[in-house]
Amino acid sequence: MKRLKLLSIGLLSISTLYTFNTVSHAENTIFSKFDSNQKEWVGKPAPSFKLQDQSSKWHELSQYKGKWVVLYFYPKDNSPGCTQEANQFKALYPQFIKNNAVVLGVSLDDVKSHQQFSDKLGLNFPILADNNHKLAEQLGIVRNLGIAKIAKRETFLIDPQSTIVYHYSSVNTQTHAGQVLADIQKFTKK
Repeated sequence: MKRLKLLSIGLLSISTLYTFNTVSHAENTIFSKFDSNQKEWVGKPAPSFKLQDQSSKWHELSQYKGKWVVLYFYPKDNSPGCTQEANQFKALYPQFIKNNAVVLGVSLDDVKSHQQFSDKLGLNFPILADNNHKLAEQLGIVRNLGIAKIAKRETFLIDPQSTIVYHYSSVNTQTHAGQVLADIQKFTKK
């Protein structure tokens, strides 16, 4: 009877250690994936692009040399989170300009959709149509939803020399614009 009790306690201890080790490994995998995703882009040149905005005006990365570029991707025009995020950038856009920065929203929607979205919200910054998915695919942020594709909600902060200095892979639509502005101010003071 005592042996059986000791054997049960031993097995329970081994099981507990195994479970703890598995959970610990899973957490490390999640965090290391986040870290490697961040490190994948930081320090690398931003990919060049040529995309039209909501007014059919063409934008290229090269025209913003010497400025900070906030390249923020969002899933879909007129969705609640995307509307909230766009309004946050709109409210802070004058502060971005004062800090030598331009904000460029990007989604896989077309120019016509962007025009309607921009008019509805009165946006004061360009939103670019990446409807062929080229830029989003280069950055690895296309999400396939069966027959439809959308861009993941991620942002790339590009310095005045066209180098990616930060990749925001997790975005809170209510606070993100303020966070990016604060980061530009921190980088500028360095």
